[in-house]
Amino acid sequence: QVQLVESGGGLVQAGGSLRLSCAASGSIFSIKALGWYRQAPGKQRELVATITIGGTTNYADSVKGRFSISRDNAKNTVYLQMNSLKPEDTAVYYCRLDRVNWGGYWGQGTQVTVSS
Repeated sequence: QVQLVESGGGLVQAGGSLRLSCAASGSIFSIKALGWYRQAPGKQRELVATITIGGTTNYADSVKGRFSISRDNAKNTVYLQMNSLKPEDTAVYYCRLDRVNWGGYWGQGTQVTVSS
């Protein structure tokens, strides 16, 4: 009933910037939070940033000061502005929508590759 579509990934050089977008469609209601997670090859999926529907944000220590999450509730869209990118940021980035009580949904992911 809910589809999350990520866009904006790509290949950039270290120090560059990318902006990821995630648009939700379908039965959109009872949203608690939106967020971004990432998974590098051979590693666990990890939290990057989250934002509640009320605007409270949370960031992984590794991205604080470089990444910024924002949302447009009217468009059911969440963004991740990534600046000062490092090779260690290379991963598949996944959008996440959390319901108030009963779980949530994952997007298909978008590849971000940062070259040295």
